[in-house]
Amino acid sequence: MTSEAKPKKRFGVKRWLILGLIALGIYAAFIGPSILKPISPVVVLPAESTGLHIGNFQITNTIVATLLADLILILMAFAAWRFYRQGGETPKGIVNILEALVEFMWNTVSGSAGKWAKRIFPVVATIFLLIFVANVVKLAPGFESIGYLKQVHEGTGYAPVALVRIGDFTLWTIDKGQPVTLEVVAEGETTAEGHGEEMVPEAGEAPCTACEVVPYLRGTATDINFPFALAILTVLMTQVYGVWAQGPKYFEKFFQVKRLVSGGPFGIIDFAVGLLEIILELAKILSFGFRLFGNVFAGALLLSILGALVAVGVPPILYILEVFFGIIQAYVFFLLATIFLSGATIAHGHEEAH
Repeated sequence: MTSEAKPKKRFGVKRWLILGLIALGIYAAFIGPSILKPISPVVVLPAESTGLHIGNFQITNTIVATLLADLILILMAFAAWRFYRQGGETPKGIVNILEALVEFMWNTVSGSAGKWAKRIFPVVATIFLLIFVANVVKLAPGFESIGYLKQVHEGTGYAPVALVRIGDFTLWTIDKGQPVTLEVVAEGETTAEGHGEEMVPEAGEAPCTACEVVPYLRGTATDINFPFALAILTVLMTQVYGVWAQGPKYFEKFFQVKRLVSGGPFGIIDFAVGLLEIILELAKILSFGFRLFGNVFAGALLLSILGALVAVGVPPILYILEVFFGIIQAYVFFLLATIFLSGATIAHGHEEAH
């Protein structure tokens, strides 16, 4: 009898890499110098300026993140186009993921919109992919953490620390171990534990005395303008497809004049219901916008705060949940948009019942 020698189990490189990263996180969060310790983010609802502008138009950090998501979508589409143009049969990598997403969306739209699926699909699929990519890309390192230092005018800031100096260029960070508390003593005046008023720094000088970080990149959907822009676009396209499918008769569901004239008491009720339909269309904007904005903003806030409080172990779990919830939010928006657009192509009213 011959016995095969069992291969020795090796502790792979990936395991050592994971253990090394965990050890590095423990050192930075609990053992190392205070400049490595994570700091809870400043909660700001409106998007912040990056310092860039086109004329009088300020480019905010959420606009930069949106442009980055757009660029990724274009590159994904180009990769898929190039693969199929070269006669590829078995997609791999990003093309395989994109094909699975497109097939899944097409099955959903075709089951809901019927013959209008080919016309509705480009709109709802673009919305889904944009929200999905924007929600995933905001989890990349550097989002909401790398930016410029700004003076805090009230509350608690942190002292700036120079990391690297190369000529007139200085790379700054903030030190959690050196908090600076500001108190408002009069209108337009503050005190900062002996620090004076905010001044324009010269080359090599600290940009502020009590600082906070304004990120260059921030999650797109955490800016309320993004979900509401998509909501307005969806409701507007609902009316466009309704007129496209039914012509001027589409507006009869809002203004049921014929029922008001010939329907008697029930005609008055139908006319009032039509006016309520207008309010319902406007309510869709609020429902769409606040649903996406609230969920994404709360998720980003939870990830940032818990990441600062429990820097090791918890963030990877939250990142996985964020990816899952990002997909869910994109799908919910996509599904509701599909239902509304396909529903607008179906004739309603008493005429169809006879």
